[in-house]
Amino acid sequence: MSEQHLLPIAPPRTTARWLGTALRARWRAGALALLASLGATIAAIVPVLVLGILVDAVRDGAAGTRIAPCIAILVVAALMAGSLAGVSYYLVARLGETILAQLRERFVATVLRLPLAALDASGWGDVLSRSGDDVATIGKAVTQVVPNLVTAVLMVILSIGAMFGLDWRLGLTGLVAIPMYWLALRFYLPRSGPMYRAERIAMGERSEALVSSIHAARTVRAYQLEARQVGQIDAGSARARDLSISVFGLFTRMVGRGNRAEFTGLASILAVGFLLVDAGEVTVGQTAAAALLFHRLFNPIGLVLWTFDDMQSATASLARLVGVITHPDAVPAPSPERLAGEHRVELTGIHHSYDGAHEVLHGITVSIPDGQRVALVGATGAGKSTLAQIAAGSHPPTRGSVTIGGQPVESLGDRLREVVAILSQEVHVFTGTIADDVRLADPTATDDQVVEVLDRAGAMDWVLALPLGLATEVGEHGHRLTAAQAQQLALARLMLADPPVVVLDEATAEAGSAGARVLEAAALEACAGRTALIVAHRLNQAQSADRVIVLDQGRIVEEGTHAELLARSGAYARLWAAWAGAGTGAG
Repeated sequence: MSEQHLLPIAPPRTTARWLGTALRARWRAGALALLASLGATIAAIVPVLVLGILVDAVRDGAAGTRIAPCIAILVVAALMAGSLAGVSYYLVARLGETILAQLRERFVATVLRLPLAALDASGWGDVLSRSGDDVATIGKAVTQVVPNLVTAVLMVILSIGAMFGLDWRLGLTGLVAIPMYWLALRFYLPRSGPMYRAERIAMGERSEALVSSIHAARTVRAYQLEARQVGQIDAGSARARDLSISVFGLFTRMVGRGNRAEFTGLASILAVGFLLVDAGEVTVGQTAAAALLFHRLFNPIGLVLWTFDDMQSATASLARLVGVITHPDAVPAPSPERLAGEHRVELTGIHHSYDGAHEVLHGITVSIPDGQRVALVGATGAGKSTLAQIAAGSHPPTRGSVTIGGQPVESLGDRLREVVAILSQEVHVFTGTIADDVRLADPTATDDQVVEVLDRAGAMDWVLALPLGLATEVGEHGHRLTAAQAQQLALARLMLADPPVVVLDEATAEAGSAGARVLEAAALEACAGRTALIVAHRLNQAQSADRVIVLDQGRIVEEGTHAELLARSGAYARLWAAWAGAGTGAG
């Protein structure tokens, strides 16, 4: 998949701005975590300075009474360093996990509000990769990398300050290694950033190939495409693997440069310290303390350098999540205080193209008065489902406008699904009890309300026949429902949500002949008293509608009531004759 079809990736400045805003909103928790880290770092430096004093005391032949307090300070400092380090680790990780949890929730909420066209273009593999791989990468960073990184940075800063406190010349000598570390980062960062971004994209492509193969497993088997699909998965996995290996190879080269900086810095301190001791400028204890301070920086500085590997990966993942939550099409516009008294649906001059080159709808204008049921009929590919998606606000038209109750659909923002609900032939049975599944539309609904909508959907007969009735577990690991039963649950949810406008996109197509009449009766009940647009899979749905619109190749060719269109002996009459002649229950 080309990168241009993926969901957006936030630029570095946008990502940094979002992170800064999130941290400022929790500045108290951040300040407390930083204070604990600072205390742990100071407590960890104290033993090194005390050790230098001990070296000088032993060389001077000091009495045990002078040495004992030093040993006591070492013990207390070690205990404080360990305790405060644990507290700071917990506080930093909790802060990071809190921000990540809110980011994950916003990501899911935004994805659910994105236009279906954007999701279809990017593929669900991209979404799953961001919600899975990217969240896991950031989660590892905030629980393992960031707490250690904060402590390491503080350790580097305070240790260099302590070296200057021992003697400014020893401090300056310790800074000799800094340019070498900087050059190592200058080598690594510009090369690793694009590679990590490419790696995350490759992981998304791998997920897309895997998910599409699983979802289309029956089709793959029917056409014996197993080798082709496995080849796509293998190619995606190979690309992700090769990029990971390349990134690791680049990282090891950066580590080698860091090791040279460590050798240079420690050798310089020992050499300068020897000269200063020989000149009587500093003591052996001061030199030993400075050398130990720098040696103890190997791990913190190495951690800072090595965690750039994880931080680069986490930053790339964060940019992919922030890119979605800041998606311009997902930001809800201000909701109007109220809609007009009626819920009239107006589609004016609707043109639509999926690829920007070939239009599937050509200037369609439809007006559906408040409370009227309009059926869309036509051959496969006529544009019925596309028009239904546009009417429901799921797809923005290429050109034209859609209003509900006098308000543009795009202005409804988060209120859109309170006003208009769309139900297609592909419905999902959520894991949980039947009552919980229906109550998703209104968590405050009582059992009596749940029973009422199930009864109106014609589902109570088979629900009561189940061993646990409403308490029966359904979903992936529960009782398996038929396609018709799943549609009845969906229609019951719709009735419980009680939107004023409904769009049914072949919502009874999966029922089969056995459950068709029951499901069509449930669909009629769901539309009662609402403004409804129905993509009719069976023409007896059109027969019961207030008005019928016949589409052909993206254009309206006929419009009128069922009786009027039959009298014209046109396209609808021919469709009806074929439907009735096939013995599909036209009467």
